[in-house]
Amino acid sequence: MSSSPVNGLLSATAATAVATSTVLLQEQHAAADSKPSDSIAPPHHRHVLVDPSDGYELFPIDFAMHVIHRQNLIDKFLAAHPETKSNASALLLHGGSEVDRYDTDTQYNFHQESFFQYLFGVREPDCAGMIDLSTRKAVLFVPRLSDEWELWCGDRKPLAYFKAHYKVDEVFYMDEMAAVLTEKAKAKQLYVLHGKNTDSGLETTTTSTFEGIEAFAVDKTALHPVLVECRVIKSEKELELLRFVNALSSRAHINVMKSIHPGKMEFHAESDFLHYVYSNGGARFHAYTCICGSGHNASAQHYGHAGAPNDKLLEDGDIFLNDMGGELHGYTSDITCTFPVNGKFSEDQRMLYEGVLKAHDAVMAAIKPGVNWVDMHILANRVMTEHMLEHGLLQNGTVGEMMQHEVSSYFTPCGLGHLMGLDVHDVGGFPVGHVRSEKKSLRKLRLVRHLEKNMVVTVEPGWYFIEAQLRLALADPTIAAFINQDVLARFRGTGGVRIESDVVVTADGVENMTQVPRTVDEIEATMRQK
Repeated sequence: MSSSPVNGLLSATAATAVATSTVLLQEQHAAADSKPSDSIAPPHHRHVLVDPSDGYELFPIDFAMHVIHRQNLIDKFLAAHPETKSNASALLLHGGSEVDRYDTDTQYNFHQESFFQYLFGVREPDCAGMIDLSTRKAVLFVPRLSDEWELWCGDRKPLAYFKAHYKVDEVFYMDEMAAVLTEKAKAKQLYVLHGKNTDSGLETTTTSTFEGIEAFAVDKTALHPVLVECRVIKSEKELELLRFVNALSSRAHINVMKSIHPGKMEFHAESDFLHYVYSNGGARFHAYTCICGSGHNASAQHYGHAGAPNDKLLEDGDIFLNDMGGELHGYTSDITCTFPVNGKFSEDQRMLYEGVLKAHDAVMAAIKPGVNWVDMHILANRVMTEHMLEHGLLQNGTVGEMMQHEVSSYFTPCGLGHLMGLDVHDVGGFPVGHVRSEKKSLRKLRLVRHLEKNMVVTVEPGWYFIEAQLRLALADPTIAAFINQDVLARFRGTGGVRIESDVVVTADGVENMTQVPRTVDEIEATMRQK
């Protein structure tokens, strides 16, 4: 490949001096946009629907979705902070930046920061956006790209392109931000994004700053919680996109299921899946690293990482857990299918799988607005505990006693599921002020709130034979007494089962977006279709 410059952006000092008049800026932009050299034809690769008979179908991205998101944020922010209606206030967010591969002149594929994606849908790096709370208008700031950038990366788009394509009210260059905020927005108070992700524990890395920010009053606390709550409830346009990427990923899982047999490698599942979602739906990115664990590897919740890159041989008699999801326009899917490598469940594999499926189906039947997710987690654990007691893996007690002692938490140490959207573990699972439980069976939950219409959640019960957890269980005489170690011996080293579907909470129940074979008979029939 041709090498490219480390950074094609002009520095702030090398860029054109910030204009003191917004009128002058607008005149400069109008003149620049009229130059023939800047007349860029609309890109031929915009998302359009294509006849599936051609082998692929692309989703038509409607950027009006982000206009709706911005207006919704304004309404919620003004309701939470009514004083901002009259104090010359603006919301300011920065998007993500490209990241170099260490000291080389190549970059990782750019992935937009999720809050910025939610509000602006911009795929280019190094941008920012402002929302004027008094006029309700949105301004996009884009980098002033250099001649060197154009040499390597192609035509520079005029500002008019960004305005029309991303459906914002005005567009300026990044180095004009201070002048625009002062002269056009007349802003005195800026609300910038800063907060903590309750899953990762990490704080915002894109909190806005720019040359001249010291001239404004800056608030770093008010915006984040309001914007998180906006993302928790999905808009209708978001749901359309999530349904599309889920259907695409479901078909990709089925395609993988049909192709698997002993003698292949785990990475063949990953390769086939990624090719399918990209080739058939334009999903260039995957929502997370593919988890393709066979045999004992199926017990690793996040297998597939750099130290275990889906590289085991698929052997006759192994169970195979595939947790993979495509991503489109930042919106994710998160689907897990578990099936036998040879296409036929053994008696023990069937017993284990059907216990997890019972829990999955029980939760699906119970979901509706007002239900608490912690109760759904407990329901899933209770159903699996009943099943394992019935089939002899657990013993010497009642289901109630086993639930009291949290026996199932040694076999399913994670939570039942999580919110999903622009992040696979989407924001908002823990409301502000909620304290995480220290109970073993609850401390790994990613979602604890009451369900509401148009939330999107994953339902992913699982039962695993994780050696470290088994050692802890057997070292505790109280827990060990509940486990039939003769039966356990048949399962140690075999991995585990997870069944994961992505669902929308409806007005009176649930919509399952994930359409893959789920019963033993359905899976075996699908795997016969080589």
